[in-house]
Amino acid sequence: METYSFLREFADSWMLLFLFVFFLGIVAWVFRPGSTKEYHDTADIPFRHDDKPATDKEARP
Repeated sequence: METYSFLREFADSWMLLFLFVFFLGIVAWVFRPGSTKEYHDTADIPFRHDDKPATDKEARP
């Protein structure tokens, strides 16, 4: 079997399946229970220090 044909067949079958499962895993990770708080905290980062910049101590978690 020619290398190109083998790789093309692999990409059309198993790699497509792998990437689809990987995509579903990413979607499940994003919408997992308990992730809402993490995303809200991350979204609020620009608004934490309206009046002055954060100090080095405050900026570290």
